[in-house]
Amino acid sequence: MSEPISALNHASYEGIAKVEECGLQGMITLRGDLSDKVLAKAVKDATGQNVPGQREANVEGETGACWLSNDELLVLVPYAEVEAKLAAMTNALSGIHALAVNVSDARAVFRISGSSAREVLGKLAPVDLSTEAFQPGQIRRSRLAQVAGAFWMDDAESFRVVCFRSAADYVFKLLKVAAQPGSKVGVY
Repeated sequence: MSEPISALNHASYEGIAKVEECGLQGMITLRGDLSDKVLAKAVKDATGQNVPGQREANVEGETGACWLSNDELLVLVPYAEVEAKLAAMTNALSGIHALAVNVSDARAVFRISGSSAREVLGKLAPVDLSTEAFQPGQIRRSRLAQVAGAFWMDDAESFRVVCFRSAADYVFKLLKVAAQPGSKVGVY
């Protein structure tokens, strides 16, 4: 059996911000009634985090829960633990109307870091990324140029971006162009 590898095997680029593919990340799409106590307990047991509110990301390192819609979360766990966490979650949710699916290998994750990280992402996503409008702990689903993506801030100068694995090379190239030396626009 072959060893799993991430979409771009840790590709990185440094310009006005550092862009790096994060490697393997365990990800579970969880659909259901987000106010259900059974679902909330399953999320807490898997991640140690509460169900996030609208447009919130409760993430620490490789573990957390991100709000994606009124009935959908992205549950993050270490890649090596995703199957066990999914099995436990599926078992816990067996009595309610919910769906949990491992999407780890269908997604790619990037990190944009540095004082110009907002500038880089702001060139690609039609979202107000000013410090007043977007802070750590918030998440947005949007476009990255022509593809779907989601992103949140880990801290004041770094974002994590999730996209479909099939678009990983395209997104990495977009981020590299947006991070070219001398390309700072000065909006953020």
